[in-house]
Amino acid sequence: MIAFILRRLASAVPTLFIVVTISFFLMRFAPGGPFNLERPLPPATMENLMRTYHLDQPLWRQYMTYLGNAVTGDFGPSYIYHDNNVAQLIGKGLPYSMELGFYALLLAVIGGVIAGTVAALKQNSLIDFAVMSVSTIGVTVPNFVVGPVLTLIFAIMLSWLPAGGWGDGSFRFLILPIIALALPQLAVFARLTRGSMIEALNTDHIRTAKAYGLPVRSVVITHAMRGALLPVVSYLAPCAAALLTGSAVVETIFTIPGVGRYFVLGAINRDYTLVMGTVILVAIFVIVFNLVVDILYGLLDPRVRHD
Repeated sequence: MIAFILRRLASAVPTLFIVVTISFFLMRFAPGGPFNLERPLPPATMENLMRTYHLDQPLWRQYMTYLGNAVTGDFGPSYIYHDNNVAQLIGKGLPYSMELGFYALLLAVIGGVIAGTVAALKQNSLIDFAVMSVSTIGVTVPNFVVGPVLTLIFAIMLSWLPAGGWGDGSFRFLILPIIALALPQLAVFARLTRGSMIEALNTDHIRTAKAYGLPVRSVVITHAMRGALLPVVSYLAPCAAALLTGSAVVETIFTIPGVGRYFVLGAINRDYTLVMGTVILVAIFVIVFNLVVDILYGLLDPRVRHD
């Protein structure tokens, strides 16, 4: 197991290198720049800014400099937030995104698995059709629609919950963004669980367990659930990375000061280093969660071996 983990971590190095390289040049080739304002700056001021942030150097030298600094954890200064560098901004926003994403992930996984299991056990019934209909809506309706609708109903019309912001950090400020962030993923987990659970319930060993007269709860939870969770675990890695680093749309709608909001503001303002830092952070999360998923696969499926 240790050798497998070390091999996966070693393979993550070229993956991160490719992500950094592609992101760096895509940002530089995009139209505009961090100091291209509606009202152009004086040429002398622009020249000083370009020199200060080393943007006057050849592109290949900028790339080599950034790559060398990123290896040491230095993602450079922010071009827009002059009082903080990128590492400090990520350090400020990550706790908010992690807390929001953690609760959203719990809601998505638990709610999706329960809904999908119930739909599978009641296959082709009204419950099954209702769960799948709601799941389809959850998958197709984007966050930027769900968020304002939730705010309109529960914050403005009913005045039950705050419309946005972090407030004093109490859970009531997180309810609406958690629901908006978790709903699409909950729908995906429900559909995955339903399909895999139906397949698991029709396998030979489950039929044998039923023939021996085992209770339905024991058959589902002890025997069928283990195999049915494999597709869910596969999707868990990209889902967890996206939720735990924060959804840019949800954090922007509800004015959550997380990493996702910094990513949006950085992209709008062409803050190269800030966008690069958030992209690298998401890539690291994806790599780590993929490793965790592979380990969980070995625990759920005895046929999988990590030699």
